[in-house]
Amino acid sequence: MDQAPGSRQDDAQSGLPVCYRHPDRETGIRCTRCERPICPECMVSASVGFQCPTCVREGSGTGHAPSASQPRTLAGGVVTADPHLVTKILIGLNLAAFLAQQVLGDSFTDRFELIGRAFMPTLGLGEIQGVAEGQWYRLLTSMFLHVSYIHLLSNMLSLWWIGGPLEAALGRARFLTLYLVSGLAGSALSYLLAEPNQAALGASGAIFGLFGALAVLVRQQRYDMRPIIALLVINLVITFGWSGISWQAHIGGLVAGVVIGVGMVHAPRERRALVQFGICGLMLAIVVVVTLLRTVQLT
Repeated sequence: MDQAPGSRQDDAQSGLPVCYRHPDRETGIRCTRCERPICPECMVSASVGFQCPTCVREGSGTGHAPSASQPRTLAGGVVTADPHLVTKILIGLNLAAFLAQQVLGDSFTDRFELIGRAFMPTLGLGEIQGVAEGQWYRLLTSMFLHVSYIHLLSNMLSLWWIGGPLEAALGRARFLTLYLVSGLAGSALSYLLAEPNQAALGASGAIFGLFGALAVLVRQQRYDMRPIIALLVINLVITFGWSGISWQAHIGGLVAGVVIGVGMVHAPRERRALVQFGICGLMLAIVVVVTLLRTVQLT
């Protein structure tokens, strides 16, 4: 989510420039060599004043920490040459799984879709199958399966439109963690509340998690919230207005995405990674607890 320096409302009011690597931070310090605005995290002590990581990397400074010359995203992730790589890989995995569904047929889908506990004699693995029978992998694998071409296309377009900006803002590791934990939270809520013999599949839970995190990011950056709110409302109307949609997965993913998004964006800078991944770990622990409770209930 690129933003030109000085475009935020606070900057316009205070008149201070923003750090050239961290557009969300105002600063009154400039590099003594190139005069770029730099925040305290980017300041590298020099013989006279401070220099920016770029000038240091070019060999003009000394005494800096190894991480100082490594640009960071808004959430503290590493800035990479291709900020959309994980998004592309996730789309590729979804496409590959759908291709396998088309080639191998219903037996492949039945083996990996999300189902609580049901008679499925066609699999040849025993009649009773499901998460309650120890097949916890279904919580994850169901996130990469789709019912139809339209189902796949709509989810992949959403993943590309939302995932790209989020990955660029969070960084690869944080974005992937957000996607997977949100998807698992959606699967867990669907497992808890849906009928045990009701199958569910699709990337929608994870994508709703991206929606939630994007809303938090948009609010934190003080962009116009109306487009994202309108998009969320439309998707929620579709979720509850059409039959055959797992609303539990959508709501579970959305709630997890909002919680993780708050942790990613608002974590204190000095303990940022600990808070961010700690919240993700907490959400994952909730997924495990919910899954265990439902399993005990069904068995």
